[in-house]
Amino acid sequence: MISRIGVVPHPRRPRALDLAKRVIAWAELHDVIVTMPRVEAEEAGLAAYGSDTFAEGIDLAVSLGGDGTMLRTVDLVADANVPVLGINAGQLGYLTEVEPADLEDALDRVRAGDFTIAERMTLRVQVESTGTAAGDWCALNEAVLEKSQPGRMVRLDVAIDDVGFTTYAADGVIVATPTGSTAYAFSAGGPIVSPAMACLLLIPVSPHMLFDRSLVLDAHQTLALTVADEREPSLILDGRELGVLGANDVVRCTAGKRPAQLVTFGPRDFHHILQATFGLSDR
Repeated sequence: MISRIGVVPHPRRPRALDLAKRVIAWAELHDVIVTMPRVEAEEAGLAAYGSDTFAEGIDLAVSLGGDGTMLRTVDLVADANVPVLGINAGQLGYLTEVEPADLEDALDRVRAGDFTIAERMTLRVQVESTGTAAGDWCALNEAVLEKSQPGRMVRLDVAIDDVGFTTYAADGVIVATPTGSTAYAFSAGGPIVSPAMACLLLIPVSPHMLFDRSLVLDAHQTLALTVADEREPSLILDGRELGVLGANDVVRCTAGKRPAQLVTFGPRDFHHILQATFGLSDR
């Protein structure tokens, strides 16, 4: 039974705002309470639905946008164990489940319990720093340490389970989940991994060294990346920049405390999705 849903629209996409109003109309018809993160609600002109405790007490989170909005929604409910329904109001929509025309039908099906949950491994990112990036974070796709100044590479000492591995000299380093293997990691030449698996991917970006291969590690191993010199990298989680790291700052990555829960209406064949997304069947 759904009594309260959280809605996260892309605040600068008119199509997403129209979908938000459709969700509100559906909710009013079924006596369901709607809440939104305060920032998104105010930017969307729906301030009456804004909340500073967005994830508290909701039974379902509805993402209205593209994959970036899905990542934002998953992050908002990461500690609340709330399922996320993605409505595609973006471009690619690799993570989203439903097209706009099917919005009300999808909500009806969720309300009736006619859905399944696809669990996706998340990434726990613990940052030891005196800067703004310090903290304990969660990501669905990846953590990226990359150069913050043009023309300068970064140097990162990498350890696996506290045992030194090597020092990467590169434009950046990506630590990705299987879900993130088709995002930035894919662009950097990393492997495509089924989201049904649980593992950590370590991918260098434009490495300035002989060893340029990606690593696939057990999900519960810990990757520690230490900034090796004064060239300060930026730390970016799922496309959101957390800040610049200084010398000797440490970023530790391992499997998240709990998986993300994505609402689906039947099996999603990973290989068919790849075919459709990358036009493989046309070759």
